[in-house]
Amino acid sequence: MFKNIKTTATNILVISVFFLLGVYVGFQNRPEILKVANITNKEKPAYLQTDFEPFWKAWNTIDEKSPEAENTSDQNRVYGAISGLIGSLNDPYSVFFPPDEAKSFREDIAGSFGGIGAEVGMKNKILTVITPLKDTPAYRAGLKAGDKIIKIDTTVTSDLSIEKAVKLMHGEKGTAVVLTIFRDGEDKTREIKIIRDIINIPTLDTELRSDKIFVIKLYSFSENSAELFRKAIIQFVDSKSDKLILDLRGNPGGYLDSAVNMASWFLPSGKTVLIEDYSNKKKQKLYRSEGHNIFTDKLKFVILIDGGSASASEILAGAMQDYGIAKLVGEQSYGKGSVQEMVNLTSNTLMKITVAKWLTPKGTSISLKGLTPDYKVIPTEKEIQAKEDPQMNKAVELLKNWK
Repeated sequence: MFKNIKTTATNILVISVFFLLGVYVGFQNRPEILKVANITNKEKPAYLQTDFEPFWKAWNTIDEKSPEAENTSDQNRVYGAISGLIGSLNDPYSVFFPPDEAKSFREDIAGSFGGIGAEVGMKNKILTVITPLKDTPAYRAGLKAGDKIIKIDTTVTSDLSIEKAVKLMHGEKGTAVVLTIFRDGEDKTREIKIIRDIINIPTLDTELRSDKIFVIKLYSFSENSAELFRKAIIQFVDSKSDKLILDLRGNPGGYLDSAVNMASWFLPSGKTVLIEDYSNKKKQKLYRSEGHNIFTDKLKFVILIDGGSASASEILAGAMQDYGIAKLVGEQSYGKGSVQEMVNLTSNTLMKITVAKWLTPKGTSISLKGLTPDYKVIPTEKEIQAKEDPQMNKAVELLKNWK
């Protein structure tokens, strides 16, 4: 998830930073290495002590021996090298966008588009469905959280970034895309055909059950979700119930500020909701409760999570669990707990890079394995086919027997 308040416009001249500095470092007396001409921006950062000889040897060997060298521009080689550099981080959320991809990415995030309505991420280096969003083509076609996407149409996904995979799934409304997926518990892949549509992500539903348990189903942390959640909380208070279920299953996250605002309804002012950890490079940043805090210790509160609960969902649920305000029921959450920044390397190239990890108030990393529910409930295939909901049933049981 992008953190909307952390966008930079840093302009870095591409070649100078990492690769073209070897010309001056240790190679002045090695003329056989210096065959690359027309190099610009060769300034060397004072801290850089890396040996670039293998890089230049590879560059010159390509020029001398590869029959494809004349078909690839020097600039495209640099773009490839930057992609490899970012790939060395082994972080699926850090990626380089050369000019064409940067243009497409900017267009995608600026407006509406045709797609399938599924959030995807990387799990163990495999493109995986985080969740199909409610009432979208992916949801209606039967895609499920945890499905591993092996192919998109005829394109194998093993070497695709998340952004490239998403781009392949986008397309004009009414067109079809076929996903080849592998589902845990099955012994072979299956193909799912999905007809693209304009995606409108739902936000929130509420229900006062006949047993006086109030349920808030939150589908996403959208721009207006904090205000909708405020109205839902007012409905809950007006219902005179003291039993609340917040259903975050299949919620892929969204705006960080919304998660902090929602947590503030249950926490005193100043309490830590989230820790943003920058490792040793920068002091940790704490996000604190705004202190709406309208509930007493009489509140009976259960949060439902599953493998499709990610990012902002994990922030909110993790804070409630750490402070003992709510019990978590369901399955292990996804584990998307990192912050990305967009950096303009040049006027027409972008780099998306992870700059921090998210920790719960007690310092537990969300990124490592997600959240572990207090009560683990995994629906069986029989229960799913019968449209039963054992996770909701467990939450209701806990609320009715709350001590």
